[in-house]
Amino acid sequence: MAKKILIIEDEKALIRNLELALRDEYEVLSAVSAEEGLSKIKKNKPDLILLDVILPDKDGIEVLQKLKSGKDTRDIPVIVLTNLSDSVTVSKILAAGGKEYLVKSDWGISEIVKKIETII
Repeated sequence: MAKKILIIEDEKALIRNLELALRDEYEVLSAVSAEEGLSKIKKNKPDLILLDVILPDKDGIEVLQKLKSGKDTRDIPVIVLTNLSDSVTVSKILAAGGKEYLVKSDWGISEIVKKIETII
């Protein structure tokens, strides 16, 4: 059975590119808002989550904190994908339990897929 990856990201082009790169090996789910993502996490129990920090309805760091404080979700690895690279944001993500922190502009799709493969 294929492992499930949930992408919580409001940039539809990035979701599409990640889905294309991952769909042969994984079951890929996506959400364009924090609330939709949290709902899909409850329903689908993904094996890994790709999470954007800047979402239309809620801060991705809040989502990460909620996941890491939940009994059923705290062990799900979360890779944070964002364009924010300031040290305050990085330290907040790591303190909240983010497994990896990737700046979107520094990572290509194939590199993100390789990073997922090392974690999952």
